[in-house]
Amino acid sequence: MNKSAMIPELRTVLKRLHYPLEVMLVCARWYAAYPLSFRHLEEMMQERGVLVDHSTVHRWALKILPVIAHIFRRRKRPVGTSWRMDETYIKVAGQWKYLYRAVDKSGDTVDFLLTAKRDLAAARRYLEPAINLHGQPEKITIDKRGANTAAIRSINDDACVDVELRQSKYLNNIVEQDHRAVKRITSPMLGFKSFWCAQRLIAGIQTMHMVKKGQLHCLNGQTTSAATPVLPFHLIATEPRAPT
Repeated sequence: MNKSAMIPELRTVLKRLHYPLEVMLVCARWYAAYPLSFRHLEEMMQERGVLVDHSTVHRWALKILPVIAHIFRRRKRPVGTSWRMDETYIKVAGQWKYLYRAVDKSGDTVDFLLTAKRDLAAARRYLEPAINLHGQPEKITIDKRGANTAAIRSINDDACVDVELRQSKYLNNIVEQDHRAVKRITSPMLGFKSFWCAQRLIAGIQTMHMVKKGQLHCLNGQTTSAATPVLPFHLIATEPRAPT
């Protein structure tokens, strides 16, 4: 890839990395998109004539995946106004942490947030950026967890809005099933070593999951997928986000 076509965010994080850009992007993309460990990627690269240690691939992922997530967030397709919100467990440094997620009724991911606790403050920290990014939903479906109920009600009161709150385990099956796609990727990782690493890597995993769903808005309506050899950063960096 021509360095002049590279977006500034990507150029900054890669300026001290000396492997070809395509190799680093492929490793980071495969790690986030498929159930592979860093040692798997080391072996796969060796089969292709690229000698790289698994710890180096780990560093690439930590640098590149947050940039991919940041770019994607600016070019994410709009979601529906009926959300299904839930949280799932992620093991970090031997302890269970909480990954807040929501999808719309079509299954498109709304947003995600990894938190240390599962309480009112954590639920609000998840909901407020999601609403700022996508606009106010008409309704949010949750299970019967009190913290999520209190968070939605407090947002309604503070912002003087009227988001309909629904509590239905049946209707929330769509987001619970969607958790499995993320767990399938994190399972070979055997847990994350630190909360900081978990945040950065999960951001990439969630982003590639959304790319698979077709949630990336590209130039002139082009589509891409997790199997695209190199995500078109130079295209999505210049195309404005689709209007909501």
